[in-house]
Amino acid sequence: MSSRFEDKVALVTGGASGIGEAVALQLAREGAKVVVADMDLSGAERVVHAIEQARGTAAAFELNVADPIEVDALVSFAVRTYGALHLAVNNAGIGGPSAQTADYPLDGWQKVIDVNLNSVFFCTKYEIAAMLQAGGGAIVNMASILGSVGFANASAYVAAKHGVLGLTKVAAIEYAAKGIRINAVGPGFIDTPLLSKNLDAATLGAIAAMHPIGRLGRSEEVAALTCFLLSDEASFITGSYHLVDGGYVAP
Repeated sequence: MSSRFEDKVALVTGGASGIGEAVALQLAREGAKVVVADMDLSGAERVVHAIEQARGTAAAFELNVADPIEVDALVSFAVRTYGALHLAVNNAGIGGPSAQTADYPLDGWQKVIDVNLNSVFFCTKYEIAAMLQAGGGAIVNMASILGSVGFANASAYVAAKHGVLGLTKVAAIEYAAKGIRINAVGPGFIDTPLLSKNLDAATLGAIAAMHPIGRLGRSEEVAALTCFLLSDEASFITGSYHLVDGGYVAP
């Protein structure tokens, strides 16, 4: 087990599967005490069990990220359980409806904005307050390739992810001198349950072909970049957006 995050306390939202699970597992392997937060409590508990089986330290927390009261409670739980908060990955997200802008359902728009953008603000707000008390820290907001490019029939998702980049930059500027670094990661299409459960094999194949590297990404590849940005190795990196996309936005 690496000690890169020894004596650090981390929280990961959307930690019950996919990218969030991979991030939580890597943080724990490298020494962090990890709070795994998700609306799927049984999934979060499964990840915690895997961490504990590998002799790591973790706790599960049931969370609706769109509720600021619950997000505040999450951060308080991390501090109360492990004494501080040093690292956070705001990863929870949903895909949302597929429809052209004029036909996009209002309830679908609101839900995507609540989960994919408002929640990142709530998390960042309360995490920063805790990290100031801890003397500093690092946050990674999980954006997307669609934080920088458009994608037809996904107006809410694209708008939310563009908003995450703006929020990340502003907060990074505000807290850089106070010892808190805040960055965003932009994954391409990653082979996660969010994708595989909602798309058929032909569609998945077509999406994979959009990446010059010729395949979907893996959660572990996103986790590797995310954990680098959280580490002291990235001590001069803040307010920036880092792609892990198999070349998707290069053409």
